[in-house]
Amino acid sequence: MSNIKLAIFDMAGTTVNENNIVYKTVQKVINDLGYHVSLQEVLKFGAGKEKHQAIKDVLTNCTNSAQIQEEAATAFAAFKPALKAAYNKLEIATFDGMPRFFKKLREHEIHVVLNTGYNTETANKLLAKLDWKIGKEIDLLITADDVTKGRPAPNMIHKAMQHFKVTDAAQVLKAGDSEIDIIEGKNANCGITVGVLTGAQTRDQLEAAKPDYILNTLTELENILFD
Repeated sequence: MSNIKLAIFDMAGTTVNENNIVYKTVQKVINDLGYHVSLQEVLKFGAGKEKHQAIKDVLTNCTNSAQIQEEAATAFAAFKPALKAAYNKLEIATFDGMPRFFKKLREHEIHVVLNTGYNTETANKLLAKLDWKIGKEIDLLITADDVTKGRPAPNMIHKAMQHFKVTDAAQVLKAGDSEIDIIEGKNANCGITVGVLTGAQTRDQLEAAKPDYILNTLTELENILFD
């Protein structure tokens, strides 16, 4: 049995299966500027980040743009309504076994927190589609709107620790489907960092961040936490 008291999970690609709609939308608004960026490039340079920052980083690394700030602002302004329209039509599901896994964690007095590079409106739209409620399925939601610095800064993790009065980062687990999730966890000195293969990035990409574990699905954590 581990000494973990706080489990912090990314949303899209980790706990929520939304078929990369966010990154497909990032790809669309960038390519609407006249570029030809691939989804793989968007996932490589944008996964897990606050979405304005993700757009800037994709433009910087994948295009010859001479006006990064201006074009990023234009694309981000288009991104919000485009994502809202996409989510209104999209069928969203959890990955298999997720509610039962959350329940088991909470029964073992491990707080379940979702943190995300989404803004609060988008994150709450996802929760509503899944009928997940704070205080029932999860204990807390922290979004990019709640902190001054997004991933890979550890601010969202620190905010969750403060909320639950967890002072020892060794008692915190962070899991996500992108390299930046793992770096975020390491920057917060989390006791366990985990990459999962259900979302944005490949095993090779996740291995670059040197997580403690790379799992096929998040629910495989049961074998680690409760063995």
